[in-house]
Amino acid sequence: MFLFELKFVFWLSNYFSMNSTQILILIATYFGLLLLISYFTGKNDSNEDFFKAGKKSPWYIVAFGMVGASLSGVTFISVPGWIDGSQFSYFQVVLGYMVGYFVVAFVLMPIYYRLNVTSIYEYLLDRFGTVSHKTGAFFFFISRVLGAAFRLFLVAIVLQQFVFDAWNVPFEITVVISILLIWVYTHRGGIKTIVWTDTLQTLFMITAVCLSIFLINKALGWSFTEFLASDELKEYSKVLVTDSFLVRSHFIKSFLGGIFITICMTGLDQDMMQKNLTCKTLKDAQKNMVSFSIVLVAVTFLFMLLGALLFIYANQNNIAIPLMDGTPKTDLLFPEIALNSGLGITLAITFMLGLIAAAYSSADSALTSLTTSFCVDFMNIEKHPEQSQKKLRKKVHIAMSILLVIVIIIFKYVLNSNVIDSLLTVAGYTYGPLLGLFAFGIFTNYKIKDKYVWIVAFCSVILTAIIGNIPAENLGGYVVGYELLPINGLLTFIGLILIRSKKR
Repeated sequence: MFLFELKFVFWLSNYFSMNSTQILILIATYFGLLLLISYFTGKNDSNEDFFKAGKKSPWYIVAFGMVGASLSGVTFISVPGWIDGSQFSYFQVVLGYMVGYFVVAFVLMPIYYRLNVTSIYEYLLDRFGTVSHKTGAFFFFISRVLGAAFRLFLVAIVLQQFVFDAWNVPFEITVVISILLIWVYTHRGGIKTIVWTDTLQTLFMITAVCLSIFLINKALGWSFTEFLASDELKEYSKVLVTDSFLVRSHFIKSFLGGIFITICMTGLDQDMMQKNLTCKTLKDAQKNMVSFSIVLVAVTFLFMLLGALLFIYANQNNIAIPLMDGTPKTDLLFPEIALNSGLGITLAITFMLGLIAAAYSSADSALTSLTTSFCVDFMNIEKHPEQSQKKLRKKVHIAMSILLVIVIIIFKYVLNSNVIDSLLTVAGYTYGPLLGLFAFGIFTNYKIKDKYVWIVAFCSVILTAIIGNIPAENLGGYVVGYELLPINGLLTFIGLILIRSKKR
């Protein structure tokens, strides 16, 4: 299982002429800690611990760990790489995230705790019926498979380009190794293990970004204060886009998009909510969500500062944007500077540890939540004989691992744009039906003709795709952005009105 670490060790030792034993100890210790946590948290190996962690998780541990799970490899690499093209305008979306987290904490969480659900899509079963339940779970499944694959793909291409290509290791093998490592430390403890491993991974990730900012500033001869006051930073630090409502990144569109992205990608997402549902009480879960939202905003801003610093350093040292398949890819600027610019072994190790932490902090929880949702929502695991439930869960866990491997490999041949932009765009299509279903259930008293729900959901996605692809010139110059998500939710809501029956 240490094949990944060994290849990384040999590559670094060749590049930096360091003692390979020292690097091996560092990397092996990191995964050793994850396995140690897995050993203690997975002793019980029960479905109750795998799905709910026995509902005994301390809220502050969940909150801190969720920071790493929310940031992931996408934030670690793609947000800094996005600064050159968008400056700090992404922060408009982040401010919307914070408002969305409060909606999740005080509107959705009370419902989940009242029903004592294992999968949050059980609410749709309780409110509407079986077809609504399966439809909601299906759209989560597609959303999370694509989202997890996006995140792992980004990390895999970095490992491939900067580590495994030198050893002629195929990309497919890199992906298999990545998923295998996740499976090893999650297959017993599930969410109980992840609550604690995410805490360690968040610590590594935040440490990595802070150390990177410090070391690159030091190389430029700046203190952090001088960097914040520099004219170079001002070229990248525009936050508010208010000039024209027609542009995609206008403040109102970005802010509202951020709110709905959070409501859907956290509050209506089994992956993120499963951690919250391990807290002892609703009050603890709400404290977790509020504190987590504040920390997440601050840490994301640090990543944007790092992005500006990377482009400043690249411009001053004539470092070109790395190429992938002959095309410049800004997502690779951070690893290029960290690993190949001669800034030293400390920055290289800091980057790699942060990258690995970012990859596994989101991917491990995604694998667990996919397993949970498939077992509960599609396999009806509670209806199987008790003695066979654990065996079924383990089989599903392996199947989800294989599925992620396949999707990530496909992405290598079809994905072109900035990863975080692609991720949020896809969310507009896949989370919209969930938004419409939950909103209709919460804010109306109507029943619906359950058997037609899947038709409404798919029609909503198709209409949203048509709207999203209307050329801007046909809309008076208006560019459709992240507002696709609430549009999709609204279309679903309207469709449900058309199939409503009597009030409850």
